[in-house]
Amino acid sequence: MPTNHPTLFACLRQLALFVVLTVAVAQASAAVSFERLPESGLQPQAVATPDGTVHLIYLTGEAKASDIIYRRRATEGGWSEPLKVNSQAGSAVAIGTIRGPQLALGRNGRANVVWNGSQSAEPKAVNGGAPLLYARLDDDGRSFSAQRDLIGRTHELDGGGSVATDAEGRVFVVWHASPAGQRGETNRAVFLAVSTDDGKTFASERSINPAGSGACGCCGLTALARPSGDVSVLFRTARTMMQRDMALLVSTDHGKSFKESFADPWSVGMCPMSSATVSAAGTTTLAAWETSGRVHMGRFSNADGSPDVRAVGPLKGAKHPRLAINGRGETLMVWTEGTGWQSGGSLAWQVFDAQGEPTGEKGKRDGVAAWSYATTYARPDGDFVILH
Repeated sequence: MPTNHPTLFACLRQLALFVVLTVAVAQASAAVSFERLPESGLQPQAVATPDGTVHLIYLTGEAKASDIIYRRRATEGGWSEPLKVNSQAGSAVAIGTIRGPQLALGRNGRANVVWNGSQSAEPKAVNGGAPLLYARLDDDGRSFSAQRDLIGRTHELDGGGSVATDAEGRVFVVWHASPAGQRGETNRAVFLAVSTDDGKTFASERSINPAGSGACGCCGLTALARPSGDVSVLFRTARTMMQRDMALLVSTDHGKSFKESFADPWSVGMCPMSSATVSAAGTTTLAAWETSGRVHMGRFSNADGSPDVRAVGPLKGAKHPRLAINGRGETLMVWTEGTGWQSGGSLAWQVFDAQGEPTGEKGKRDGVAAWSYATTYARPDGDFVILH
């Protein structure tokens, strides 16, 4: 019997080559590209849908009296014509970097936007101070509803609020403020107003954080709603004037009740004016925040609730982290470095693999304007885009 089988050996070589190429592709990190915002926009937020459509909001105009612009584009197309979200000119604010607009896509892709009103914004808050304004994309997709204030009993709105949505028509708007008759950071609370009709109407706000947690006055918070009924809110506490931990509130009943599931301690006698982000990847919740001048990323498994937290980037000067997750489970974190009051800085980024380990795709570049930060999203092919 012959011992040489050229055809068999050729097939085995092709199979081996296929395996090597497959492993190489699987190990290759997603690429990262960069894009400037239209109109030199500030404080962007991008949300990408599974079909590759990107929804984008950002601020334009004066820092103390800004407008909110909304655009969208398909995977291979250009940006749509701009739509102004705020119905009163100059009723948003860029100053401070953490009071700008937040976006969530509700049922049928409807854009929902919430933001802190500027000093000239209407309607005025019932109890004085800045209003928390909300608008949603109309049914025809060509304009936004008239802005309205969602604050009822609270006052002293300061740090920026957030909005989250689910597939059943719920819209969750969260912010922190002082309860009626109370003042001071240690007495502040996180409040939630819920709509069950896609943002047409909202119930009165109610506090959702544990007693004694307070809220850091000039820090933003962020929210996420999941199809399972879970709602997460990431905010900075003010348990005392020196204890300003980052805490994660979690609801498993569509926002009816919340408990504090995690806290990252930080002892600092000042408000760091920080912002954060929270995203979903399968059954895992990913969060990013600042502690002690360094950005951190936490992976929270619904299975056991134990977080995997890692510090990322430099030891100081890092702020405003944002996350995007692609279809392979890879994560991009982008953040700012060296930004400050009325001063811009640089942006930095790091890609993590599906197991949460850092890859070789990382870097730093200049180009963050004063009062701004970057946003990011994943393309259908798995690569990431950073907008700034």
